[in-house]
Amino acid sequence: MMKKSILFLPFLQIPSGHHHAANALIEGIQQINPTIHCEKVDILTYSYGKMEAIVSKVYLNWIHAFPQIYNKIYQFSVYRRIEDNKRYQIYEWLFLPFMKKLIEEKQPDLIICTHSLPAYMLNLLKTNNELKIPVINVYTDYFIHSFWGVEHIDYHFVSSIAMKEFLIKKGIQKERIFITGIPINPKISKQIRNKGHLKKSKYSILVSGGNLGIGAIECLFNTISDTKYEQQLQFYVLCGKNLKLYKKLKKLNNDYLIPFTYIACREQMNQLYNQMDAIITKPGGVTISESLFKRIPIFVVYALPGQEEINLMQLKDLGLVFHIEKAEIVDQLIAKLNDENTLQVYQAQVDRFHSHLDQQEPSEIIMEYILS
Repeated sequence: MMKKSILFLPFLQIPSGHHHAANALIEGIQQINPTIHCEKVDILTYSYGKMEAIVSKVYLNWIHAFPQIYNKIYQFSVYRRIEDNKRYQIYEWLFLPFMKKLIEEKQPDLIICTHSLPAYMLNLLKTNNELKIPVINVYTDYFIHSFWGVEHIDYHFVSSIAMKEFLIKKGIQKERIFITGIPINPKISKQIRNKGHLKKSKYSILVSGGNLGIGAIECLFNTISDTKYEQQLQFYVLCGKNLKLYKKLKKLNNDYLIPFTYIACREQMNQLYNQMDAIITKPGGVTISESLFKRIPIFVVYALPGQEEINLMQLKDLGLVFHIEKAEIVDQLIAKLNDENTLQVYQAQVDRFHSHLDQQEPSEIIMEYILS
């Protein structure tokens, strides 16, 4: 019997949610069946080699230098009239020949897309009857934009009931849609029930700005350096790969402000989550998903332009985050954590979110329904 293989298709090599979701699924699948061969390929690197590093750098610099321009282009190109089936012919010209070559070379039994660009290409191949291999879209945000190929994709792993309803309106059979939440690493244990609110004299707060150490951390720096909060809050700051920020916080030598560099070990990250009473983060998919599965109250101060701003809007509609203003961040945080009614309402919304999720893990669904 031939060993089965799964091809995972994120995009770019930045340590983004697309890669984290793929890695989480790979680890979950190989825990169930270590003989499954899982391979992750970035189609940009595969197609154009070292050009990927240049594209990644330009992309990150563009977001930070011209956030409003990036946001307007993003909204116009992929989030305007999302019900329509649009063609992106420049991407077809750039990537379709390489996608065909990749599939011919790898001959996988299953393809999993954690980014919209590969999904668009594969959907087009299926539309033209050029691809029979089953494909799963694993969405790493809380919305589906028009660059995602969906109509002929075999299965969809979505983050919320609203996303399932959106796909059904587009004509996707409900049996092909699984509400999994954004996949998280199996080493991040899930909190089955919320522990209830326990008012404390001192709260432990995790501050996360993403793997590159951007976003909320810089906004918070001056506020959390104020010693008047020392008796009420203990901050654990994830600086990611921003060594300059890490050294800056370390130099302060404050007992109530503990910085960390990038944490690759998921067991260590799991232990850290278990100590937390709340998290301050930007609305990127994976950190939000891990916090939701841990049932940790989520506070958002800052969102990157484009998909994170849309994520924030969707998460607020679902009642899954507290959106607080940059002014007097810590005062707002303490007020919310001390308000029992507010937290009870919040946890009820989190319970509602969990009630819609499929009972099986995403990796179990893949093994049982698709690779069996």
